[in-house]
Amino acid sequence: MLGVVFGVGSVMAMLAVGEGASKDALEQIRKLGSNNIIISSVKSVEEEGNSTTSSFISIYGLTYQDHARIQESFSSVQKNVPVKLVRKQSRLGQRSLELRVVGTTQKWFEVIPRDLLGGRTLSLEDQEKKAPVVVLTEFGARKLLAGMNTIGQMIRISGDSFEVVGIIRNETGQTGTMQIPDKEIDAYIPITTARSYFGDVTMKRSSGSRLREKVELHQIIVQVDTLSSVEPTAEAIERMLTLFHKKTDYQLSVPLALLKQAEATKRTFNIVLGSIAGISLLVGGIGIMNIMLASVTERIREIGIRRAIGARRRQIIIQFLIEAVVLSTIGGIIGLMLGMVIPWFITWFAKMPTVITPASIFLPLIVSIGIGIIFGLYPAARAAGVDPIVALRHE
Repeated sequence: MLGVVFGVGSVMAMLAVGEGASKDALEQIRKLGSNNIIISSVKSVEEEGNSTTSSFISIYGLTYQDHARIQESFSSVQKNVPVKLVRKQSRLGQRSLELRVVGTTQKWFEVIPRDLLGGRTLSLEDQEKKAPVVVLTEFGARKLLAGMNTIGQMIRISGDSFEVVGIIRNETGQTGTMQIPDKEIDAYIPITTARSYFGDVTMKRSSGSRLREKVELHQIIVQVDTLSSVEPTAEAIERMLTLFHKKTDYQLSVPLALLKQAEATKRTFNIVLGSIAGISLLVGGIGIMNIMLASVTERIREIGIRRAIGARRRQIIIQFLIEAVVLSTIGGIIGLMLGMVIPWFITWFAKMPTVITPASIFLPLIVSIGIGIIFGLYPAARAAGVDPIVALRHE
């Protein structure tokens, strides 16, 4: 029975660990939006190899024209959000913090939904007026505005004053090569304001050299009307960008494709984990068979008496099968209790998410009962095949 106990417990624990890990990865992808296509600016191989002297300007990435073309060319595009990213030092009194300033439109908060903790998000009026307003993430607000009234407070970003109009809950994480669009220290401002205040050229210093880069848009987030249109639209956008970009200075990420791939990986992962843990169940079944065979040898005289007073072979088989199934079922139930405790310890000590699903409960239990039947059949058949006369004379 111990073999079945540890077999069921290990199967359940492994399935819980696999389900927890895959659910965490799938959740990160879903946060990006299944209907979304994320296009990012990347430095091409040609740009990487160019000189880094102060007189050289590296020009690459997505443009405002790309954003306009996508909106005009595809009927399946529901929302089209431009994103400009710059890192700037912010200050409020004696507190300072480096922020990732995200220049975008009000549609960003519709395409990538985030909980609004206070105030409001950006509006169309902010964009039209190039208003110096900012929406902070919760983490940034706590660091910069700790102990102060946040909404309506004025902070300085790269020397310019901005009014805090809202606080949102931030999401962080990374799935493969795809970074979730917001970070702990993001500050959202209208894209027209970002372009007016900070321009398109940034200066980077490294190893004593200075590199100027001109990137109009760092990201374009496209929301498609239906799930079935996501992948065809992504392919069409990639073909269009290829026509207008002489070098590959962009990268497309499709959360839906990643989601499908992650779900397929999850199924494979669960099958592998279940198979490995199932070996211990097999060992438990062999243990039950061996102990039942020993029981048959010890109870030959009892079998002979039963046969002598009229018991049929079928009844002897049923008797030993019931005993084997009872052993494996009790072992399976104890194993389920063990299997519920192990994931809790894993989550507590390793801080790894685990999820116990109905399948991870019923599957090992059904398998343990099946093992009792399969491995109990041979001992039962052997018991039923004992000659009554020989059995009665057995000492």
